[in-house]
Amino acid sequence: MKNKSQFVYVTYISSSAEKVWNALMDPEMTRKYWGHLNVSDWKHGSDWKHEDASTGQIRLVGKVLESTPPKRLVITWAFPADAQDKEKHTRVTFDIEPVGKAVRLKVTHDELESASDMEKGITRGWPVVLSNLKTLLETGEAMDTKSLFEQSKK
Repeated sequence: MKNKSQFVYVTYISSSAEKVWNALMDPEMTRKYWGHLNVSDWKHGSDWKHEDASTGQIRLVGKVLESTPPKRLVITWAFPADAQDKEKHTRVTFDIEPVGKAVRLKVTHDELESASDMEKGITRGWPVVLSNLKTLLETGEAMDTKSLFEQSKK
């Protein structure tokens, strides 16, 4: 068995739990801060896909393991080429908790193969995505997703 790792990111967003929940699921919202469409009905057992907003290419796929609006979403996460190989699937948990007039969003991405391309990609990607989500919800405008991702690779 290969070594597994996890990546945890916590941010506080001046918003409601319902708005954060919606922003994680609504394809038009994810397009704004992620540059991708997250597509599913978000029910337990359903498929989901992460589609490049400009090319339509499917970048990630998975299953919804848990969906408890607006508090918790758990999904599997894999490259399309690895869709049938469960050993290559990772798991992402979104925990949303109201804290005063804000929301604490904790994203835990685990079951990662240490030093894999997936682990390298998400450790650069999650901070960009979640910072841009925070910016969009707090200001109404997202930052330039493409340039953010390019800068994160440096």
